[in-house]
Amino acid sequence: MSTSIPLLAIENLKIAFGNKTVVDNLSLHIEPGERLALVGESGSGKTITALSILRLAQHARVSGSIRLQGEELLTQSEERIRQVRGADIAMVFQEPMSALNPLYTIGNQIIETLILHEHLSPQEAREKTIALLARTGIREPERRVDSYPHQLSGGQLQRAVIAMALACKPKLLIADEPTTALDMTVRARIVKLLLDLQEEDLERNRQAGTPGEGMAILLITHDLNLVRRFAQRVAVMEHGKLLESNSTQALFQAPQHPYTIKLLNSIPVRNIAPVKSNAPLLLETRALRVEYPKKSTGWRGLFRDERFIALEGANVSLRAGETIGVVGESGSGKSTLAQAILGLIRTRSGDLQVDGISCNSLAKRQRRELCARLQVVFQDPFGSLSPRHTIEQIVGEGLHLHFPELSAVEHYQRIVDVLRDVGLPESVLERYPHEFSGGQRQRIAIARAIVLKPKILVLDEPTSALDVSIQNQVLALLVNLQKKYGLSYLLITHDLQVVNALAHRLYVLKDGVIVESGETESIIASPQHAYTQSLIQASL
Repeated sequence: MSTSIPLLAIENLKIAFGNKTVVDNLSLHIEPGERLALVGESGSGKTITALSILRLAQHARVSGSIRLQGEELLTQSEERIRQVRGADIAMVFQEPMSALNPLYTIGNQIIETLILHEHLSPQEAREKTIALLARTGIREPERRVDSYPHQLSGGQLQRAVIAMALACKPKLLIADEPTTALDMTVRARIVKLLLDLQEEDLERNRQAGTPGEGMAILLITHDLNLVRRFAQRVAVMEHGKLLESNSTQALFQAPQHPYTIKLLNSIPVRNIAPVKSNAPLLLETRALRVEYPKKSTGWRGLFRDERFIALEGANVSLRAGETIGVVGESGSGKSTLAQAILGLIRTRSGDLQVDGISCNSLAKRQRRELCARLQVVFQDPFGSLSPRHTIEQIVGEGLHLHFPELSAVEHYQRIVDVLRDVGLPESVLERYPHEFSGGQRQRIAIARAIVLKPKILVLDEPTSALDVSIQNQVLALLVNLQKKYGLSYLLITHDLQVVNALAHRLYVLKDGVIVESGETESIIASPQHAYTQSLIQASL
């Protein structure tokens, strides 16, 4: 690097909440135009470090030094820090929906930033906003500028947040898990977008006679594949301490610290039992079709009955003790298929059979009995667990409905037994979801599902929000439960490593149609359809 003063210099940073120190004696620097990845598991101190750079760590005691091009940020006035935010340092958060105001259009939120920091007129700010949206790859930016957050897909939302962050040409972009919740292909596009935007910035500076003065990126993530493709240098944190820092190539080839070695080895391992040749067929869909009315505008819409086909001709089968994986991009029909199987949405045509019985012919009471055999584990355990209920109430809720004949002692014992099955002690019964880590909450969600002794579990992205090592623990738990109880899993995911570790067979969905299916290992090793090939290529 050409400059002697780092763009950002963090020295002896200490962050504490009350008596608990969450970051201890951290020293780190970022050069202009550099891409640095800060990695570690949840609770390692990555995000709170990033928030402290922008003085957003509320109620925390922060000491040490954080300097931006030599300017100490920790002692600056709040007015000066507001000038730094957005203009000099911008941040892209993990969940774009939580970073955007749902009551305002995408355009208005970016325009506000430009008016505040760039002092542009409303018309100038709108024109620049449209150009920013186009630059980040959003189609029809003139129309999307007036869209609300809920009207955009996950990938479009993340691009809009990046456009907002880049509005004032920051010197440092902090990207906090910017791709975790995205599909593999969308994730690859976002990564390419960040690299392209940085290269454009560097090229402009080269033409202006200031080479090496481009935008730097601090990437916070636990996705090691992303780190390998994106970062030039890697810093590893655990329990608030910096353990190791090196160039990406050197760190991946020869990690020095045992924790770094553990992270790099945290790749899901396939350890599933083969399906018995005489295993009975538990679930089968035949030509399943799901469609929704399409909103029509203008007087011509009065004479049209347009329909959006979310799922078309889906033929899926699941045997006892088997796991089938369903993969595809957002909007491909994965969740629609799962909801149709769970009976949460109506099907237009086709048939769903469970244990050889057609669900189309079942009465309401029989459908309720079927629910006990079909359970679901959602992607976000925190969002799916009631914050007002104890763990005993959460896990035992279904027992009151489906097994009212159980005595109080039997009811309690079944809850204790299932918690033990998922690796949690009896002592957690009186606690609440917010008192647990992400991995523990997912174990609670699994316990709530299997306490009813179902035959089939629908797993909707069960590990996408978890760190790699915690992800492995949950996958191992699912494999052990499958072996113990003979469970069958319908796995909805965009993570092909998880699919390869857990699924016996694989279905690939695109635009509501199954384009390829077969044995998981065979499809991943030799995909036949071009869409499957693109998914696998994006995951490498």
